[in-house]
Amino acid sequence: MNKYQYKVQGVDYDVEIEEVEGNVAKVVVNGIRFDVELKQPINPSSTLKKVRVEAPKPVARPSVAPAPAAAPAAPAAPAGAGSAVKAPLPGTIIELKVNVGDKVNVGDVVLVLEAMKMQNNIESEYAGTVTAINTKPGESVMEGALLLTIG
Repeated sequence: MNKYQYKVQGVDYDVEIEEVEGNVAKVVVNGIRFDVELKQPINPSSTLKKVRVEAPKPVARPSVAPAPAAAPAAPAAPAGAGSAVKAPLPGTIIELKVNVGDKVNVGDVVLVLEAMKMQNNIESEYAGTVTAINTKPGESVMEGALLLTIG
């Protein structure tokens, strides 16, 4: 078992190579287990340094100021009104972490999106209440698709 630390485009990755059998390496990247298919098997007597583990490119998320909190006397917003949380890249929805009516803060994980065989936590850029959910687990989404709305 070999452990490595990589920095790819400013993002740190802890990579642990558990075993290599033929052309499949069992690796753990930042705590997530993967089977990595090698283009060609490596010689078992060679060092594992020849195994190249590529991390996906980080996705730039736009900086958006949090929405101002609603005044307590304000009427409830209609379903779907508020700030949109959109897919930062195409992928498949793995898990919803919130329900309509849940309160969320900036940085709370609202859902998990799988893209390029990596699970990405999608965090809220807004504070407020979830007013609508426009996706479900197992659904494929395109970049920019409306995932949910926070009012």
